Amino acid sequence: MATHKKAFISKRVLLDGEIKPACIEVQNGQVCRVLTGGFNVTDYNQVQDVGNLLIMPGVVDAHVHVNEPGRTSWEGYTTATRAAAAGGITTIVDMPLNSIPSTTTLDAFRTKLDAAKNQCFVDVAFWGGIVPGNAEELKPMLNAGVVGFKCFLIHSGVDDFPHVEQADLETALKTLQGTDATVLFHAEMDCACNGSKGNPEEYRTFLESRPAVMEEKAIDLVCEMCLKYKVKCHIVHLSAASALPSIVAAKEKGAPLTVETCHHYLSLNAETVPNGNTLYKCCPPIREKKNQDLLWDGLKKGYIDMVVSDHSPCTPDLKLLDKGDFMAAWGGVASVQFGLSLFWTNCRNYGMNLFDMVKLMCENTAKLASLSHRKGAIRAGYDADFVIWDPDVPFEVTEDRIYYKNKVSPYMGRTLQGRVYQTVVRGNTVYADEAGLTSSPQGGFQLKNQQDEKSKL
Repeated sequence: MATHKKAFISKRVLLDGEIKPACIEVQNGQVCRVLTGGFNVTDYNQVQDVGNLLIMPGVVDAHVHVNEPGRTSWEGYTTATRAAAAGGITTIVDMPLNSIPSTTTLDAFRTKLDAAKNQCFVDVAFWGGIVPGNAEELKPMLNAGVVGFKCFLIHSGVDDFPHVEQADLETALKTLQGTDATVLFHAEMDCACNGSKGNPEEYRTFLESRPAVMEEKAIDLVCEMCLKYKVKCHIVHLSAASALPSIVAAKEKGAPLTVETCHHYLSLNAETVPNGNTLYKCCPPIREKKNQDLLWDGLKKGYIDMVVSDHSPCTPDLKLLDKGDFMAAWGGVASVQFGLSLFWTNCRNYGMNLFDMVKLMCENTAKLASLSHRKGAIRAGYDADFVIWDPDVPFEVTEDRIYYKNKVSPYMGRTLQGRVYQTVVRGNTVYADEAGLTSSPQGGFQLKNQQDEKSKL
């Protein structure tokens, strides 16, 4: 007699360092068992056999700017999570800006949760923010479910999320000692070396205005503070490979420090950025090919812990495409939907494989977001979050494929390797290549230290 269980079957399932034929049993949104021997399909009331398609843990993207509430013309929970689902992402972690209000108080966090209800097609966790004067809000936000806090060491780009000085930072780190919170750093600092000389339509002008030393200076401070307070620290969107020696040294001294880089730093390089095409602008900037090769080397050696999208969209007018002014345009790359394929397209050129992908984009990102007990692997007791895809099938990035709100991208027209055919969140199919997305949101809130909100949001 069939039980109320689903079975997902493939000749290729990625399981703890192996790819093998397997049957994944799913009940109540979780993996019950993974069978690599015999099984009887009559034991299940729903069976899906995907043949030779690869079943892999769903991607956890720990760096996404959803911008809701407040800047919903830029993005929103419906469009961001639909795009994530179409890209094989089963969990995103939303940044505390550029929503209005920024997530820097308990009341603002509650406002964000209210805004996200009934909209999420994948699971969503949340970062809070550290700004001058909000140290007393940090523990209440942590208790309410944020997974950690982000701060800027330079102007954030929006006045409602001011950057911190060292004194603010030390106050926040003292407040968070004894908790298991992680503090995220936008690690650039102003210095006398940065300016805006030259033609603003030339990419080189913008690149020279954000030199690597701005990251190096900031990362030296992060390493110092991490070692001093022993609070978990994380460097977001590392662009300058020249900062890696400081990061490695701090880790060797015992700093609880992690670091991410982004798909655009690994896929794009300064030499090929077209002058006037401000879709390539982000902060810190896309640097030279030599620097990019060193970032890939840092990934291979384990110096860089994870790869994320830093999906940072805006309305097309803010990109000033008609003027091509890199200095004045909004900085940010929209790419949440294409991270899996971007990484796979490029990683094999550097001797990396599917197991590296799972470590860098599933396991380690889940750990950063305090979700490694239930996300990032196909394992009994874990959420049944899968991406079903074919690494060998290419596709072209076209406007009609894009699910996020403002359909612009520096990747438009590029052919990427690896097509997503199905995305499954806690046993529910949220995206299927031929049918598109499900009609109703299936995602839940992943609130730290609390029972998960598994009702439809």
